[in-house]
Amino acid sequence: MAKAEKNSKQEVVDSLSVLLASSSTMYVKTHNFHWNVVGPMFTTLHTLFEVQYTELAMAIDEIAERIRSLGAFAPGSFTAFAKLSTVKEETGNPDAKKMIAILLKDQETVAAAAKRVIEAADKAGDQATADLGTRRMDVHEKNAWMLRSHLE
Repeated sequence: MAKAEKNSKQEVVDSLSVLLASSSTMYVKTHNFHWNVVGPMFTTLHTLFEVQYTELAMAIDEIAERIRSLGAFAPGSFTAFAKLSTVKEETGNPDAKKMIAILLKDQETVAAAAKRVIEAADKAGDQATADLGTRRMDVHEKNAWMLRSHLE
């Protein structure tokens, strides 16, 4: 494997690792909010958050398996995720409206991470990873719209 090809492949793996860590962090945060949301929007948000964290659980597995299919090891610890994630963990108990705003920002952040996966994959000529990134970007942009609609 030529050095340029190896570097391009490493850039793909690195971008996928950031996407995995960011998605994992958002999964934990969304699940936390699902458990702890209160107020007049409880049922709506409890259900919406469950839909979103369930989808994230499937995505996390797909992203990690793509990293493995590229011959690399997927990060899989809270320590690794904390170093790589573009999403920050939540340690407080925000109110429902703040939860929506936080997750909206996180969805936009993860959509941007997915876009970086697409860019790295395109550069490396890796259509399978570009497709994964495109699908992830689409999901996160749609989720952002759903959350944004609750704030309008």
